[in-house]
Amino acid sequence: MIAGDGRLLTILPAWNEAESIDAVIKEIHREFPGTDILVVDDCSRDATAAVARSAGAKVVRLPYNLGVGGARRLGYRYAVEHGYDIAVQMDADGQHDPRYIRDMVEALSEADLVIGARFAGEGEYRVRGPRQWAMRLLSMALSAIAKTRLTDTTSGFRACRGELMVFYSSNFPVEYLGDTVDTIVQAKRSGYVIRQIPVSMRPRQGGTPSASPAKAMVYLFRSGLALLLALVRR
Repeated sequence: MIAGDGRLLTILPAWNEAESIDAVIKEIHREFPGTDILVVDDCSRDATAAVARSAGAKVVRLPYNLGVGGARRLGYRYAVEHGYDIAVQMDADGQHDPRYIRDMVEALSEADLVIGARFAGEGEYRVRGPRQWAMRLLSMALSAIAKTRLTDTTSGFRACRGELMVFYSSNFPVEYLGDTVDTIVQAKRSGYVIRQIPVSMRPRQGGTPSASPAKAMVYLFRSGLALLLALVRR
């Protein structure tokens, strides 16, 4: 339970995260015991679903790999259909620190969407090169759109409530970066209030990251394209 007797669901999209998912679920329960946890298994090839169930999470499994956007949309749909008042979305690799869930939920008293920002004065997480350029470009543009300072618009650590959950349950974008960039534009254009709070980021607790210089350049190009699509989408 949360303040005001609301119900909270933490949504963890997961693809081949059997190495980390057990520790992540147990840490969330330890740091914020009032939340239910839903793992959306995005057609993993490993034991992600079985490990998540054993750790005490609710699990739904997609029959095809839809990517993180599709998994999050299903998570929001589950939250709405099962009567939750607040949804927190996190990554399943352990990089998001569940100690901040309480702060994010409290910040929802003055906002509809709260973003856990890595570049807002907390922690030592840094990016360089094309990825940094892309993040700065997106943050400047989306800060202007949202009319509030946003320093980490690609963060997947977020909390939302009420009608915005309902909106995301049927409109959450599934394309690359749409689950971060487009969702901010959608929320603002629909009249929802957006805020951020500072959070720290941790190293992955399992699995293999996919970063490389070539992928960083692709990220820069795709970021600009995602922003353009978000601005022209009705």
